[in-house]
Amino acid sequence: MAALGWKLDVLDRAALLDRFPPTWPDVIADHVTFGGSAADGGLPPQVSAQIVGQADDGVGLQALVVAIDGTTGRPDGSIYHITWSLDRAAGRRPVESNDLLATADWKLVTPVPIHLTPARLG
Repeated sequence: MAALGWKLDVLDRAALLDRFPPTWPDVIADHVTFGGSAADGGLPPQVSAQIVGQADDGVGLQALVVAIDGTTGRPDGSIYHITWSLDRAAGRRPVESNDLLATADWKLVTPVPIHLTPARLG
């Protein structure tokens, strides 16, 4: 079942890849998950968004923290983010970004506005 979220604008993605170089070989860098599933109803609303932080666990996972309409907190209690890069050969998976951000001290960055489009993901 597809999750709901927002797709990152391709031009913003290109600019962000220059600004925040991926540290791991597998680059995801394409969406923010809202939570829930497409079966729960319609798409999430159009939002104002910006990159406000980043985290890297040093062993295969990098994520960017996103503020949606001024908050980084998702309705499910986790943190809005974009899984930026990971090392699949080391067994890393995108879903692990939730644990990384829940347990790591992520670093604030100068806010970068981004354009997101409501979407069904996956």
